Amino acid sequence: MNVVKATRQFEDWLGRHTDIVKRDLRLKHARMKEAIFPFFRGTYYRWAQLWPKICADLSKTPHVLAVGDLHVENFGTWRDIEGRLIWGVNDFDEAFPLAFTNDLVRLLVSAHLAAEAYL
Repeated sequence: MNVVKATRQFEDWLGRHTDIVKRDLRLKHARMKEAIFPFFRGTYYRWAQLWPKICADLSKTPHVLAVGDLHVENFGTWRDIEGRLIWGVNDFDEAFPLAFTNDLVRLLVSAHLAAEAYL
């Protein structure tokens, strides 16, 4: 299956489970076309499909509660309830038990792509 078909299937599935704002989806697609890093960020569903096939050995490592869609822009700072400055992962909407290597490899790939995009 190619990425266009995978995207169509994912968005059809998503539309059955939540309301999709078509204008926002068109904007997402436009940004994904502009550069590889936004494309990478916007296609986690494709990563999840391909990861066990392409990285078969790595996907068999011990499973942990993983972020899943981990990338360099998923880190940030905020103040906790006691006013302390906290740094860490700030996006957990794809968290799921996965091989711990999934997050490590995805984070490294994102760092490589971001460095290429911003240098």
